[in-house]
Amino acid sequence: MLRSGLVTLSLLVVLVTAACGGAPAPNATAPAAPAAPDPGLPARLAAEVTGDGAFAHLQQFQDIATRNGGNRASGSPGHEQSVDYVADRLRAAGWQVETPTFSFDLFTPGAQSLAVGGTPVAGAVALTYSRATPPGGLTAPLVALADTPADPTPACEATDFPPTVRGAIVLARRGVCPFTQKQQLAADAGAAALVVVNTENGPLNGTLGSVAEARLPTAGLAKAAGDPLFARSGTPATLVLETRSETRQTRNVVAQTTTGRPDEVVMAGAHLDSVAEGPGINDDGSGSAALLETALRLGGAPAVTNAVRLGWWGAEELGLLGSEAYVAGLDVERKRDIALLLNVDMVASPNAGYFAYDGDDSDRVGAPAGPPGSDAVERRLLAALGQVGVQGQGTDFDGRSDYGPFIEAGIPAGGLFTGAEEQKTAEQAARWGGRAGESFDPNYHSPRDDLANLDRVALDRNVRALAGVIGGYALDLSGPDGVPPRAQRQPR
Repeated sequence: MLRSGLVTLSLLVVLVTAACGGAPAPNATAPAAPAAPDPGLPARLAAEVTGDGAFAHLQQFQDIATRNGGNRASGSPGHEQSVDYVADRLRAAGWQVETPTFSFDLFTPGAQSLAVGGTPVAGAVALTYSRATPPGGLTAPLVALADTPADPTPACEATDFPPTVRGAIVLARRGVCPFTQKQQLAADAGAAALVVVNTENGPLNGTLGSVAEARLPTAGLAKAAGDPLFARSGTPATLVLETRSETRQTRNVVAQTTTGRPDEVVMAGAHLDSVAEGPGINDDGSGSAALLETALRLGGAPAVTNAVRLGWWGAEELGLLGSEAYVAGLDVERKRDIALLLNVDMVASPNAGYFAYDGDDSDRVGAPAGPPGSDAVERRLLAALGQVGVQGQGTDFDGRSDYGPFIEAGIPAGGLFTGAEEQKTAEQAARWGGRAGESFDPNYHSPRDDLANLDRVALDRNVRALAGVIGGYALDLSGPDGVPPRAQRQPR
């Protein structure tokens, strides 16, 4: 899952190659004539698709990472081998498969440090695509923005930046708006650099979206390290951020059944890349493995009404780039062909929660409701979690995963999620078990996101719920938990 503080990217830096094309070549082929749709498909999938089956694929992803420097990051051999593993298994199962290529900017940080009043501050981390400071670092006054607990949008409006920030290193809380927005406003106000302090425990990592959008040296700090600095506004500070960017290529995997209506497509996606810091077995090997195991049990020519299309996205951790490239390559009619999108990003967190994305905004948190039909997808997913023995809860469409480009295109969306760096509440621990006051995944974006740090019960529940929902929508898109018919869809 993408680090928080980001909206989806402009394609100014996502140079989609001709191979990408937005939709798989299978659409160019008339669908095979299937047997009559199998009404028992959803129940069969929910029974046959298991956490153990998904775990076998996770073992393969772990082995790939171990052979390749401990990660499966886009642009690396580990990611390329992950793509080949998924694509080969799908082809063997009869799916029509493409691995479209796109270009992206790879960000490599070097030395990173912050000192205030000559005292080093631990844990300063350059946000992805941050501009570099001058050789030897940047020295300027530290200017802390107003630190009001009641303000959920610090450094999110131009009025938050007083004239004193000109030429200064600005200190601001994380808040709810994208990091890109914060640093652009700081640059407009004449700041020399920006330091963002986390509002949660743990380090703050994030991205500025793209090289084109980055305008300032921008660093993140953990809450514990950053909190005391708000009392030191005006103190001289020195920030060192050595950064470098280069253009590389990476791939998505897009697969479709040979049966079912190609103009009423049930789509699901997960990101296949990890962060550079670790193997990404929960984030998002778990979602990738869940999709792959579902695909293998479904087969490439199931007895369905609607075609099933699955996507494994590259470069999600760098700004949702793979899914952004895919959606950007769809014309209006091909967008209209997609009836809904199911997103599967982190479904085996070791201190698991059970979340479905809040398609109707009934939780009244953050982003508004998804496109029409997203409310029905949420209900269907919560019901599926109930069928595997757990009461689910809504979670906001906060822009941190690959549903983002689909929602922006007007495609109904939903998905499952077991939690990232956020802390589990006492109420959630009473409902689901686990440890209150600790992160859902304390190994998030670290080398410890490996096979040893998964909740296999959560993995099993989520893959069964996902498989049943995919099977149900593949049979019928109507009913009380249905989505708008094709004629009523208004893709953007």
